[in-house]
Amino acid sequence: MRIAVLSDTHGLLRPRVLELVAGSDHILHAGDVGKAEILDQLRGVAPVQAVRGNTDVSGLVAGLPQVVAGELAGVAFRMTHRREDIDRKWSREARLIIFGHSHRPELEWRGGCLLLNPGAVGARRFTLPLTMAFVTVRDGRVVPEIVAVE
Repeated sequence: MRIAVLSDTHGLLRPRVLELVAGSDHILHAGDVGKAEILDQLRGVAPVQAVRGNTDVSGLVAGLPQVVAGELAGVAFRMTHRREDIDRKWSREARLIIFGHSHRPELEWRGGCLLLNPGAVGARRFTLPLTMAFVTVRDGRVVPEIVAVE
């Protein structure tokens, strides 16, 4: 299973992001979506799960959950927008924890649990690169990859 992971679109879905997510089996969006139309476009590619970010305060995106928990290809995951909102027990309950907010890509293994921030793909903020991630799950193995969008 190939899972596309993105965050912080802030109302802008770049054509390059749509090219990159093509062929994904599932898409996870870690918040600051900006507009519900972005999720609709992504749903044209694969099933989508998304959380509400700190700027998702109006419209349909304001109704997104703060936390999503689930399982993909037998791998339990948890997702929230801000790293500081991660519950410590999640690393015992999940193999994959996804967050965004900082616009900084991060990969950190804590034992058998991967903490992943895909970075940001929306309007450029600060001097950080535009990035997203892919997680490939095969036979219970979790393989992450951070990808530059431009």
